[in-house]
Amino acid sequence: MAWFYLIVAGIFEWGWPVGLKLGMTDAGPRWPWIVFAAVCIAISGALLLLAQRTIPIGTAYAVWTGIGAVGTFVLGILLFGEAATLARAFFVGLIVVGIVGLQQTTA
Repeated sequence: MAWFYLIVAGIFEWGWPVGLKLGMTDAGPRWPWIVFAAVCIAISGALLLLAQRTIPIGTAYAVWTGIGAVGTFVLGILLFGEAATLARAFFVGLIVVGIVGLQQTTA
Protein backbone atom coordinates (compact mmCIF):
# COMPACT_ATOMS: atom_id res chain seq x y z
CA MET A 1 0.00 0.00 0.00
CA ALA A 2 2.94 2.35 0.66
CA TRP A 3 3.95 2.33 -3.00
CA PHE A 4 0.38 3.17 -4.00
CA TYR A 5 0.43 6.13 -1.59
CA LEU A 6 3.77 7.23 -3.01
CA ILE A 7 2.61 7.08 -6.63
CA VAL A 8 -0.58 9.02 -5.87
CA ALA A 9 1.48 11.54 -3.87
CA GLY A 10 3.70 12.00 -6.92
CA ILE A 11 0.64 12.58 -9.11
CA PHE A 12 -0.68 15.24 -6.72
CA GLU A 13 2.78 16.77 -6.93
CA TRP A 14 1.90 17.75 -10.52
CA GLY A 15 -0.91 19.99 -9.30
CA TRP A 16 1.00 22.59 -7.42
CA PRO A 17 3.38 23.85 -10.14
CA VAL A 18 0.50 23.86 -12.64
CA GLY A 19 -1.75 25.63 -10.15
CA LEU A 20 0.88 28.24 -9.38
CA LYS A 21 1.62 28.83 -13.07
CA LEU A 22 -2.07 29.32 -13.81
CA GLY A 23 -2.62 31.22 -10.56
CA MET A 24 -0.18 34.05 -11.12
CA THR A 25 -0.79 36.34 -14.07
CA ASP A 26 0.31 39.85 -15.02
CA ALA A 27 -3.20 40.96 -13.99
CA GLY A 28 -2.72 39.52 -10.50
CA PRO A 29 -3.46 36.31 -8.64
CA ARG A 30 -6.17 33.89 -9.71
CA TRP A 31 -7.12 32.53 -6.30
CA PRO A 32 -8.92 29.34 -7.36
CA TRP A 33 -5.72 28.09 -9.00
CA ILE A 34 -3.60 29.08 -6.00
CA VAL A 35 -5.99 27.24 -3.68
CA PHE A 36 -5.81 24.24 -6.04
CA ALA A 37 -2.01 24.33 -5.76
CA ALA A 38 -2.18 24.51 -1.95
CA VAL A 39 -4.60 21.58 -1.75
CA CYS A 40 -2.33 19.51 -4.03
CA ILE A 41 0.67 20.33 -1.84
CA ALA A 42 -1.18 19.23 1.30
CA ILE A 43 -2.48 15.97 -0.19
CA SER A 44 0.86 15.14 -1.77
CA GLY A 45 2.70 15.75 1.50
CA ALA A 46 0.22 13.72 3.54
CA LEU A 47 0.50 10.77 1.17
CA LEU A 48 4.31 11.02 1.21
CA LEU A 49 4.14 10.88 5.00
CA LEU A 50 2.09 7.68 4.83
CA ALA A 51 4.42 6.13 2.25
CA GLN A 52 7.62 6.81 4.15
CA ARG A 53 6.36 5.00 7.20
CA THR A 54 7.39 1.85 5.29
CA ILE A 55 9.56 2.97 2.37
CA PRO A 56 13.00 4.37 3.28
CA ILE A 57 12.88 8.18 3.34
CA GLY A 58 15.61 8.64 0.71
CA THR A 59 13.88 6.30 -1.71
CA ALA A 60 10.43 7.76 -1.02
CA TYR A 61 11.61 11.34 -1.51
CA ALA A 62 13.54 10.57 -4.70
CA VAL A 63 10.61 8.69 -6.23
CA TRP A 64 8.12 11.37 -5.14
CA THR A 65 10.11 14.20 -6.66
CA GLY A 66 10.86 12.11 -9.75
CA ILE A 67 7.19 11.38 -10.40
CA GLY A 68 6.46 15.05 -9.86
CA ALA A 69 9.21 16.15 -12.22
CA VAL A 70 8.29 13.75 -15.01
CA GLY A 71 4.58 14.50 -14.78
CA THR A 72 5.15 18.25 -14.70
CA PHE A 73 7.47 17.94 -17.69
CA VAL A 74 4.72 16.17 -19.69
CA LEU A 75 2.05 18.64 -18.55
CA GLY A 76 4.31 21.53 -19.53
CA ILE A 77 4.45 20.18 -23.07
CA LEU A 78 0.73 19.36 -23.27
CA LEU A 79 -0.72 22.41 -21.51
CA PHE A 80 1.80 25.17 -22.01
CA GLY A 81 3.47 24.36 -25.32
CA GLU A 82 6.92 23.84 -23.85
CA ALA A 83 9.62 22.37 -26.04
CA ALA A 84 9.42 18.62 -26.65
CA THR A 85 12.95 18.03 -27.83
CA LEU A 86 14.66 14.68 -28.03
CA ALA A 87 17.35 15.82 -25.59
CA ARG A 88 14.79 16.87 -22.95
CA ALA A 89 12.90 13.60 -23.39
CA PHE A 90 16.13 11.62 -23.04
CA PHE A 91 17.05 13.23 -19.74
CA VAL A 92 13.53 12.87 -18.35
CA GLY A 93 13.78 9.23 -19.41
CA LEU A 94 16.82 8.93 -17.15
CA ILE A 95 14.66 10.13 -14.26
CA VAL A 96 12.12 7.41 -15.10
CA VAL A 97 14.90 4.81 -15.12
CA GLY A 98 15.97 6.04 -11.68
CA ILE A 99 12.43 5.83 -10.32
CA VAL A 100 11.97 2.27 -11.61
CA GLY A 101 15.43 1.29 -10.36
CA LEU A 102 14.72 2.57 -6.87
CA GLN A 103 11.38 0.77 -6.77
CA GLN A 104 12.93 -2.48 -7.92
CA THR A 105 15.83 -2.37 -5.47
CA THR A 106 13.95 -1.27 -2.35
CA ALA A 107 13.07 -4.10 -0.01
